[in-house]
Amino acid sequence: MFGQNWKFWNITDSTIFLFQHEYSLSFLPVKFAAYSATFGEFFLSLAIIAGFLTRLSAVGLLIMTLVIQFFVYPESWSVHILWAGLLLYLVKHGAGTVSLDNLIHRKFIA
Repeated sequence: MFGQNWKFWNITDSTIFLFQHEYSLSFLPVKFAAYSATFGEFFLSLAIIAGFLTRLSAVGLLIMTLVIQFFVYPESWSVHILWAGLLLYLVKHGAGTVSLDNLIHRKFIA
């Protein structure tokens, strides 16, 4: 569809190149970093949208944001502080009333 490859597990050569040269996280293997970041961006974002494991997903994306801030783009603090603020809100308050987390809690726990 529209020339896109929607398989998150099929990392392109350009993604690997970016993790080798642009991002250069020396403490992580390149392929592991590329797959982890792609998996995190895809599934953790979808989980937050659905309101499923919201707090855990927000923590995962917050860790990713901190890694990007401190090791990849340290000059982009103005964007990352906005992301961190929104993610910290979700960590503290959860997904809210209209979410899978709330539905599961009402159905099985309460």
